[in-house]
Amino acid sequence: MPGSAAFELLHPVVRKWIWSHQWTQLRDAQERAAAPILTGDRDVIIAATTASGKTEAAFLPICSALLFSEDEPRSGVQALYVSPLKALINDQYGRLDNLCRDAEIPVHRWHGDVPGTQKRKLLAKPSGILLITPESLEALFVVHGTAVARIFGELHYVVIDEVHTFIGSERGAQLQSLLHRVELSARRHIPRVGLSATLGDMSAACDWLRPGNGERVEVIVARDGETEIRLQVRGILETPPEVGKKSDEGGSAVRMAADALFTTHRGNDGLVFANSRASVEQLTDLLSRRSERDRVPNEFVPHHGSLSRALREHVEARLKDRSSPITAVCTSTLEMGIDIGSVAAVSQVGPPPSVSSLRQRIGRSGRRGAPAVLRAYVIERAVTERTALVDQLRVGIFQTVAMVELLVRGWCESPDNGSLHLSTLVQQVLSLIAQHGGVTPQEAYTTLCGRGPFSNVSADVFAKFLRCLGRHDLIVQQASDGLLLLGQAGERHVNHYTFYSAFQAADEYRLLAEGRQLGSLPIGFPISEGTLIIFAGQRWKITAIDDRGKTIELVRSAGGRPPMFEGGIAPVADMVRREMYELYLGHELPAYLDEHARELLGEGRRNFARYALNGRSILASGGETHLLVWRGDRVVSTIAMALATCGLETSRQAMVLSVMADEDTLRHAIKSLAGQPPPDARHLAGIVKNKAVEKWDGVLDEKLLTLSCAARDVDVAAAWEELALIADA
Repeated sequence: MPGSAAFELLHPVVRKWIWSHQWTQLRDAQERAAAPILTGDRDVIIAATTASGKTEAAFLPICSALLFSEDEPRSGVQALYVSPLKALINDQYGRLDNLCRDAEIPVHRWHGDVPGTQKRKLLAKPSGILLITPESLEALFVVHGTAVARIFGELHYVVIDEVHTFIGSERGAQLQSLLHRVELSARRHIPRVGLSATLGDMSAACDWLRPGNGERVEVIVARDGETEIRLQVRGILETPPEVGKKSDEGGSAVRMAADALFTTHRGNDGLVFANSRASVEQLTDLLSRRSERDRVPNEFVPHHGSLSRALREHVEARLKDRSSPITAVCTSTLEMGIDIGSVAAVSQVGPPPSVSSLRQRIGRSGRRGAPAVLRAYVIERAVTERTALVDQLRVGIFQTVAMVELLVRGWCESPDNGSLHLSTLVQQVLSLIAQHGGVTPQEAYTTLCGRGPFSNVSADVFAKFLRCLGRHDLIVQQASDGLLLLGQAGERHVNHYTFYSAFQAADEYRLLAEGRQLGSLPIGFPISEGTLIIFAGQRWKITAIDDRGKTIELVRSAGGRPPMFEGGIAPVADMVRREMYELYLGHELPAYLDEHARELLGEGRRNFARYALNGRSILASGGETHLLVWRGDRVVSTIAMALATCGLETSRQAMVLSVMADEDTLRHAIKSLAGQPPPDARHLAGIVKNKAVEKWDGVLDEKLLTLSCAARDVDVAAAWEELALIADA
């Protein structure tokens, strides 16, 4: 391959594979990643756009390195690939098996849907490349702890795909701990390769990939793969319902959005992203009914996490099949790199959850040289004399435009590495005990905290933490040698399949129709026989409920409404709110706005000016006073906590805090707070009532919960900086 230095570094078998696939050149990430990965002495992050060959950028040199060392005795897994999704593992398995077949490097899968016979073969003779989820890697430690050293004794590389999905989360803390424990079992440093299409702060990503040595991680940001983006933001105004008219199809704006989606997507392959599973079901139902009314084949199908695996895989297979058009209406389940092929266009209904998500979603179209196409539909409510300030300011349209502008400038959110992750530390202590049959407190602290990924946890906090586990019978300590063992409750938890995940899985009902499982619903959803629901893009009536078996029987129905699902929206970042503020002050109308979006943007600016919000943060309104905080959700929440310490009740919508007090009282409270030294974050976290939010938080005492909440949810420095600005205004 003329002009390619990387190509000459690869093993002849790998070079032959490249020629056989008629590659004329290596992509930028593949060219630049070969040398640092082949050295085998450093960690690497590869950041490149979707469909830019990141997988090959990692595994062309990895396979070459394994082939170059094939004369050495090998007994164990040589490369470990960790993915956030089973579906992504299944997809990558085909790609890697194709790459590794001629090289005679075995490729294995390990997750909940892989047959036990295949897992037993790997345990008996570990080899090659293993593709696994964090939960299955956890199960490997718990169930086969004594074999871990043998399985990973010859491990040379670890690859983490979609690395941005792990950073700052409980699942990410779990994976950090597991990878650290893999290295302890192998008794050596193992190079890590992180892959991502979306990374904001590279230094934070490097610190996550190699805690304590992030400055030594080599970062490769691909220079190619930039795609033309064709973008339009469409505004839709919700009109008040007609008096006495009832509808089970949602509001007028949702119906208008569905009609627009029908017109733009029908006849092409596409993705429609909605911000909730309920919205997915509602939109799919409206699109299906429109197809029925127009007497045309229905091309619209739902895809979200509550649908059964069989239904999701059926949708994914149809998206790969080019024989007939299909549009999937989905949540973030199709945001990541499952290879569904290129789609003609992507739509977003509602403001994007984040700039990072917006970048991922746009990357789903525009492959193979075609421009990426994104249409965003933003629904705003009609303004009346009782309309909330947030709606008058048209926050949805401003947030969407702010995120688009930041995307164009190449910015996206930075991950948060400051949390203590005490909930996941509970899981890892129990897992460590199960792996070794018992550990001393000092061994547990050294492994997980002192030199491990939970280094923010001090020895004093860890001692209090162990006492909490003991009070809940999760662990017991032998009097003879101080060894920590699993208590009876700990044994029950560790031996249950739900133990392996770091997040709380909701207790759910299985939905059955004609003997086929459609998916599941959270058990907290209020249900009764005769209830009409929309699920899997179709309308159903509940005919029977089995509380013991947790099943719901369904039959087809003419009516229904989407069920309410649990789940939250990603917090809005500081930079997004600051960009919104600048948009309110500006006069330009971006060319990608349609007529209705331009009018909504202009209306928001006029109301912003009418209330004189340029440089003004406090606005009296009836019996309450609004405080506008142009910062991210974490800072807004911290200020709400601070006001609560002054006895003020607040509610929040986006960046607006509505305080149950007159303007003078609020101003006095802000000046008083700003004039005091910033408090300890634990002081503010102490007033939060719902601090137990993660899976294992229920075993922590109030002091540890407060400490965890302070690290996760409170930003005192930024909040006091903002309070000082407001007080001086």
